[in-house]
Amino acid sequence: MILVTNTIKVKKGHVQEVAKRFEQPKAVHQSPGFVRLEVLITKGLEEYDELKVCTTWENDEAFQAWTESDAFKNAHHKRKTEGNENKGESIMLGAELSKYEIAYQHEAG
Repeated sequence: MILVTNTIKVKKGHVQEVAKRFEQPKAVHQSPGFVRLEVLITKGLEEYDELKVCTTWENDEAFQAWTESDAFKNAHHKRKTEGNENKGESIMLGAELSKYEIAYQHEAG
């Protein structure tokens, strides 16, 4: 299995707004090989807010197929901030993708 993290930096005060976008299941949840999604909010940052969108996949091929799908392309179109569409301002400051092989995993109990 693999874990993919998308670390997203956003303007201060907007992290809950971005996190809420992941509240309901989306197309990724139906993608073959998808296992789980977690959204983590980084605590204690002063200059910007940050969250990590973590997805777990059965294998790298499943993740790659998701990134090449039309559903992925539709889900990742450029978003503008609500209320700032006319100015073209974005609350997004950047993102970084990291992939990890899950060597071991233990559940409670």
